[in-house]
Amino acid sequence: MNNGHESIVILDLLGFYCPIPVHELRTAIKTAKEGEVIKLLCDDPETLHDIPALCERMGIILKQINEDAGEYTFTIINTEIE
Repeated sequence: MNNGHESIVILDLLGFYCPIPVHELRTAIKTAKEGEVIKLLCDDPETLHDIPALCERMGIILKQINEDAGEYTFTIINTEIE
């Protein structure tokens, strides 16, 4: 983060099915800076299970999940859970 402004990475994976969202999120997390926010957009219902499980395994923060008309937005912070 720079000067109190969040850095946000958007991963638009609408139309892709698992394991693509999991793989792309894992790659983004590995290259993201500490504290960077990743917004993952998907429409595969399996991600409602797979993304939280990945975040837990990697020890990062899944801050929020929003659903709108079958599209899911996961807000993930690349910071280890304390």
